[in-house]
Amino acid sequence: MAPANESFPAALARSGDPVFKWFTISCAGTMLMLLVGIFVILVWRSNLSIRKFGFSFLLSQEWNPVIGEFGALSSVYGTVVSTVIAMLLAVPLSLIIALFLVELAPQSISRIIGGAIELLAAIPSIIYGMWGLFVFAPLMADHVQPFLGDIAGWLPLFQGPPMGIGMLTAGLILALMILPFISAICRDVFRMVPAVVKESAYGVGATTWEVTRKVTLRYGARGIIGGAFLGLGRALGETMAVTFVIGNDHTISPSLFAPANSIASTLANEFTEAFDPLYLSALIELGLVLFVLTLIVQLIAQIWLNRMRKAAGGGL
Repeated sequence: MAPANESFPAALARSGDPVFKWFTISCAGTMLMLLVGIFVILVWRSNLSIRKFGFSFLLSQEWNPVIGEFGALSSVYGTVVSTVIAMLLAVPLSLIIALFLVELAPQSISRIIGGAIELLAAIPSIIYGMWGLFVFAPLMADHVQPFLGDIAGWLPLFQGPPMGIGMLTAGLILALMILPFISAICRDVFRMVPAVVKESAYGVGATTWEVTRKVTLRYGARGIIGGAFLGLGRALGETMAVTFVIGNDHTISPSLFAPANSIASTLANEFTEAFDPLYLSALIELGLVLFVLTLIVQLIAQIWLNRMRKAAGGGL
């Protein structure tokens, strides 16, 4: 309780704390309500498809609006495979670029390349998609896919005609799209490593590689993982960049050269055509699958981070 002789300005200033507290609580609670609200709406609007197909919706690759048969397997397969390709390429390259900018590059070079990375991260995904369709896909068809077919054509992954568009091209475009995003986060994380820690390592005779491996990477492990999972979340839900180059075919093929689709590309291509209630409900259920898949990925990320923190004795 405020003292009886307290002035009005002082009492007003003191009341700011509870106002600020409840304002921040309401803002944070809004995010939780938004998350729950999106989930409820997706379940509600996909109820027709859920009741008709049940769990088989996730196991069937049949997608035929004419006869009213829908299955999510080909879209889930395309989403997962294109994202895995993107992450396998983007995460190591992002780490190398970030380490070069922080540990090895002169300040002038670091500023120029850092600015270019931030510009690339800000480019809309549709630009990546258009560039992928008109420039990258012909390059893949004329040079990269024939080369891969010659040296590794005995693998099912690299068999089939080199058409340019397909799962491999979509994965590479996704990798190029999330590469600047993860690089920028890792660069900022590495810059936050205290200089005194690195100087101490240099002082006891450690080389640049040893400082990078044992100090910089270890100190920034949580930030690296966080950046990687943010990139993963963006890759999972990417729409336009993938839609331009993946081929949009509801068929599961072992070949990475073959056209495929993803959940996001299916929604982008077919939502305006879905006048039948069951068709629309199946598309919304696809969105529900993507929503749950993203939540599972983030949950796994949090569990993994907690285990790493405990294994390191709270040092991460």
